[in-house]
Amino acid sequence: MSESAGLWARKKERTRDAIGDAAVSLFLERGFDRVSVNDIAAVAEISKPTLFRYFPAKEDLVLHRFADHQGEAARVIRDRMSGIKPVASLHRYFRAGLDRYDPVTGLNDHPEVVAFHRLVFTTPSLAGRLTRYQLEDEEELADALGEGIQARLRAAQVLAVQRVLARTNWQKITDGRTAHDVHPEAVADADQAFNQLQ
Repeated sequence: MSESAGLWARKKERTRDAIGDAAVSLFLERGFDRVSVNDIAAVAEISKPTLFRYFPAKEDLVLHRFADHQGEAARVIRDRMSGIKPVASLHRYFRAGLDRYDPVTGLNDHPEVVAFHRLVFTTPSLAGRLTRYQLEDEEELADALGEGIQARLRAAQVLAVQRVLARTNWQKITDGRTAHDVHPEAVADADQAFNQLQ
């Protein structure tokens, strides 16, 4: 029974990924507002009700790619080694992301990643939905940092810093620079920003 449940879960995840990939391809090709849910269902060869079982809203078809990072800052805090301060732990994690050219840091010049970020940042409904994700992350991070206004303020500051750093890196790349070229500046910016938070 457990093996079949595992197979079913993997099949469901593959279907979800296939639907999301088909949607993102269409959005990048035509623009978010020019693609209907019916268009996506047709390309994915599923019914519209099936699509909505996997993705409750059209925006979720794009932002599911951020799901892997949902609650990430809180996890970093909860999983840090004893003796390491929370902001120092988040700083190390962000720096490691820069070294991996993780798209979430904005330091990735793969054409599809750059186009994906442009889609998210320039489509008002997607940017608004992303803000909701960020507010949820902020609440989870505040809970991991402790209680009261100090934890909430620290969570808001950390996530604002990460957002500004990522957008700055992305902007430099959209201006025509390579991720490799921007990397030293991105590291210096991250060090300065996180040191100010300490």
